[in-house]
Amino acid sequence: MSEVKLTIAGRTYDVRCRDGEEDNLQRAGQLVDQKCREALAGLGTLSESRQFFFAALLLADQMLEKHDGAPPAAVDETVLSRAEGLATWLESLADSLENDLEQA
Repeated sequence: MSEVKLTIAGRTYDVRCRDGEEDNLQRAGQLVDQKCREALAGLGTLSESRQFFFAALLLADQMLEKHDGAPPAAVDETVLSRAEGLATWLESLADSLENDLEQA
């Protein structure tokens, strides 16, 4: 396992990934950060959790637009594996954000 530092929405996260997937994780993190910035620019002041929420919606919308509103007919197993890893990471991040909010 490798560890990658990602900066998203102004915060740095240490994220573990499989060896060899560091570049893909960096690119995914950059995309999430870009969408967080878009959400913040479009909606003004947002809590971190809402910033991630709207970033996720923007990413989902972008994916649907590429497929005319329908999911792709066939899913590459490598892409599926990476998406599952990203989903796990996002769930972990959401849990962490909720814990931070509860402690604040």
